[in-house]
Amino acid sequence: MSGSVSNKHGKIQVADQVAERIEKLIVDGVLKVGQALPSERRLVEKLGCSRSALREGLRVLRGRGIVDTEHGRGSYVADISRADNATPLMHLFNSQPRTLFDLLEVRALLEGESARLAALRATDVDRLLIKRRFEEMVAAHEDSQVHDPREHARLDHTFHRAISEASHNPVLVHTLALLSDLTLSTVFTSVNNLYCRPAQKRQIDRQHTRLYHAVMEQMPEQAQRAAREHIYGVRDNLQEIEQEESRLVRATIRLEGWS
Repeated sequence: MSGSVSNKHGKIQVADQVAERIEKLIVDGVLKVGQALPSERRLVEKLGCSRSALREGLRVLRGRGIVDTEHGRGSYVADISRADNATPLMHLFNSQPRTLFDLLEVRALLEGESARLAALRATDVDRLLIKRRFEEMVAAHEDSQVHDPREHARLDHTFHRAISEASHNPVLVHTLALLSDLTLSTVFTSVNNLYCRPAQKRQIDRQHTRLYHAVMEQMPEQAQRAAREHIYGVRDNLQEIEQEESRLVRATIRLEGWS
């Protein structure tokens, strides 16, 4: 009797170890949100566990809401940033226009630090990925046929995400990831309003280029400064646009004799 209890406890312990190792892959960014987990056979090989321990470990992760399983799709990394307790907060942030500028302040701090760390810690593989994301973004900006602000926003966001991942600070990466919905809407706002203005578009392109070279050439202080100047530049340009629109509304009201 006591032997079976011991075996049961041993199985639970192994399953917990399997779950922790998969969680580490997620925290380290090896497995990303929405990504399918490797096949059962491959996971058994990589983790050095039995199939039954793996299945028990996945059951533990499903219970924690970290892994989802769907018929026909298999198991994949759940979007933990969309947990129920985060939704009301995100809704409140999204509903307040002022949040845009508050978010840009936070982005300047977080992305400045992630750029500094990326310049210090990026591996050759990280630099290759950053280079690809940068070149994709530049190609889209230079292509006169591409006029989709959402695609520009996605590429812009992906470039910044590649830099944050090169910081090799999982907490920083996941903190920025938690803000990804808000950040993407911020980037979309800036792209939509600024890329149609030639002077602002040139400024953003120069800022991205400075940030890219500082990270790639391993200059941490310059990278931090470039990231912050880029975000603050976007903030200043958007505030200017907001003031222009406010002046236009007041002038229109006077023109139409409302006052």
